[in-house]
Amino acid sequence: MDQQAVERESLKEEMSNILSEARMVIPGAQALFGFQTMAVFNQRFEDLPTSGVTCYLAGLGLLALSIALLLAPAAYHRIAHGGQVSRHMIKLSSRFISGGMAPLMLSLALDIYVVCLAALDDARLATVAAILALAAFTWFWFVYPLLRRR
Repeated sequence: MDQQAVERESLKEEMSNILSEARMVIPGAQALFGFQTMAVFNQRFEDLPTSGVTCYLAGLGLLALSIALLLAPAAYHRIAHGGQVSRHMIKLSSRFISGGMAPLMLSLALDIYVVCLAALDDARLATVAAILALAAFTWFWFVYPLLRRR
């Protein structure tokens, strides 16, 4: 990272940025959760093979976990710290958000598997699509940022 372009933020600014980052991800996760819960009422859902239903349910559970982790910083900030900011709060919030991205990417990959399975009726192609999506999420959300951090 270019050290000349780095500016130190105050704890308050860091917390504001963390909550803004969470606010960017949460609506997408919540919308996906809404679509996922409606899927069981679709006629095509009954046509899914057992692997599709299993992946759907696993994805739904992972998405719920992701939402819980993504919302945790705001709740923790209000309840445990009364709206005050500390270095511990910043680190914990960063862990919650980063931790929430892992089940989100797994859930998305499982959703891609289920959609491709339903659309293509080919478990191998659906698996390939899910693996490619998971690899892309892993690269852009974790590997590349960690490489840039060093």
